[in-house]
Amino acid sequence: MAMFKIKKGDMVKVIAGRDKDKEGKVIAVNRENQTLLVEGINMITKHTKPSMQNQQGGIVHQEGPIHISNVMYLHKGQPTRIGFKFDGDKKVRFAKSTGDIID
Repeated sequence: MAMFKIKKGDMVKVIAGRDKDKEGKVIAVNRENQTLLVEGINMITKHTKPSMQNQQGGIVHQEGPIHISNVMYLHKGQPTRIGFKFDGDKKVRFAKSTGDIID
C-alpha cells in the first residue's frame, strides 16, 4: 500500500482534469483505488430509486472520485508538495515550499 500524503479534512487544489484550478476540502480518501472525494469537485448526476432513506427518489447531484495524483495540498492558499520528517520521535508532515509543519 502506498503512503498517502493527503488526509481527510485537508484543503486541496485540482491540478488536472475538467475541474482544474478549483479548490475544496477532502471528504473521503479511498486508499484501495487511490482516489479522493472533494467538496464541489467532479460533480456527477445519479438517478436514484425511491427507498427508505430517500422516499422521493429522483436525480441526485454528488461528488465523484478524483485520482490523488490530480490534486495538490494547499498550505496558506498556495499549492505545495508534502514531505515527512521526524519532530523529536514523532513523524509529521511538512510543506516543502515553506518548511512549515502541517500537523
